[in-house]
This record gives sequence, C-alpha cells and structure tokens, in this order.
Amino acid sequence: MKIDKELITHVAKVSRLNLTKKETDEFLPQLKEILNAFSEIQEVETKNTKPSYHSVELKNALREDIPGKCLDVKTALKNTKNKKDNYFVGPRVI
Repeated sequence: MKIDKELITHVAKVSRLNLTKKETDEFLPQLKEILNAFSEIQEVETKNTKPSYHSVELKNALREDIPGKCLDVKTALKNTKNKKDNYFVGPRVI
C-alpha cells in the first residue's frame, strides 16, 4: 500500500479531522512505521494457532450472596442532616 500525504489527507477528511500541513508531515513517517509493523505481523505463520479472545484467562470474582444484618432506620440516618420522615432527602431533579 502506498502511504503518502494524499492518503493521510483523505483519512483525515473521512475522519473529520482538520490537520495542518505540519501535522500531515509529522504523521507520514509514523503511519509508515505502524503499517510496516503490521505487515511484519501478517507474515507470522498462524495456521495451527487457536484464536484467543482474551490475553488472560477470565475468572468470575463473585462471592456468594449471603443476606446479612441490615441497618435500622435510626442508625442509617444518624449522620445526615438531610432527612425527612425516616428517608434521606436529596436535591430535586426536575
């Protein structure tokens, strides 16, 4: 694939980016380097490699849900000034 200023300008336009000439000149060698790295990766033999969807094995870190003792209303509301009729009072939304 030919990588030149026109390609960068086109990609920027499609991406709705306004690049300056200086930015375009700066991105040209960077884009070439990135695409060369990917072309090297494509040369690796992966015929007998199984697909990997995660880099590490996923494990659920969930605990058993065991009901415990709940706070009574008086204890739950003792440290707030914003209470009314045994409920917390929050800011009005609407």
